[in-house]
Amino acid sequence: MTTAPALSAKAKPKANGAQQKLWAFASLIVLLLFFSVASPNFMQTSNILAILQATSVNGVLAIAATLVIITGGIDLSVGTLMTFTAVIAGVVLTYAGLPFAVGVVAAVAAGAGCGLISGTLVAKMKVPPFIATLGMMLILKGLSLVISGTKPIYFNDTPGFDQISTGSFVGAIIPAVPLPNGVLILFLLALAIGYVLNRTVLGRYCFALGSNEEAVRLSGVNADGWKMAIYALAGGICGIAGLIIASRLNSAQPALGLGYELDAIAAVVIGGTSLAGGRGSVLGTIIGALIMSVLLNGLRIMSVAQEWQTVVTGSIIIIAVYADMMRRRRLS
Repeated sequence: MTTAPALSAKAKPKANGAQQKLWAFASLIVLLLFFSVASPNFMQTSNILAILQATSVNGVLAIAATLVIITGGIDLSVGTLMTFTAVIAGVVLTYAGLPFAVGVVAAVAAGAGCGLISGTLVAKMKVPPFIATLGMMLILKGLSLVISGTKPIYFNDTPGFDQISTGSFVGAIIPAVPLPNGVLILFLLALAIGYVLNRTVLGRYCFALGSNEEAVRLSGVNADGWKMAIYALAGGICGIAGLIIASRLNSAQPALGLGYELDAIAAVVIGGTSLAGGRGSVLGTIIGALIMSVLLNGLRIMSVAQEWQTVVTGSIIIIAVYADMMRRRRLS
């Protein structure tokens, strides 16, 4: 007699999460249809590729933010961390003249290291995630400017670096599908992190920490260690985003980065990840990132002023957070 209610209670959050992803996907379709009717240039191949290119950066950052938010935390440093790792790649490849692979590893390692520091501040020193990552955001912004001398670092002398984002491995095999490498990296990363979240111990503890961290501690699990590992993984993913955007611009722009964290967090919440932690998915995050890219691209095509695009982005964040609050109230 008690089994059925238990199963029902367990299934309810899953059903709610699936419903949120369905609503997000439906919203994406509506946006595509609206902008297709509003502008004949919207559905052109070049514009669709531009949308996917923009999503490749925001989507990778949103995947990193998803991991942290599922644990019940927040990471405001993902944008400036992306910039910092791009600058590190520039220093290693352009200034030091080291091999291509060393620059890639250095960027990802720098991101993981910074993520580990944020995770240590949160887990060991008990600094609230908002404050810890806000401080890290400012530190990384300053370090990016200091290390680069406040000037962009160009990758003109690094053959093949631009191919990380703008090349097309898929297009070389199937000419009719010129999918940029940056988008391919996003999809492969999404599959990998989706597997981590749903099939590994790290993923299980990621959800468990967000659902009830105290219960995790009482069960004898090293909650602090797992949380630090999750922040480090998120930081390494930001390093991948840094490589993608540096490749797309063929330069490391030290003043870039602020504002990206808002788009990433908006994509995560739109995709159904709860800001309270314990629930979320990479698929929903990718849909949310596509919604943000399609919306901003469509507004540009319709010649909406930049300041109004910012207003729309802020409004979406508020609506997404409010919708998340309503979902949590229904589940409680």
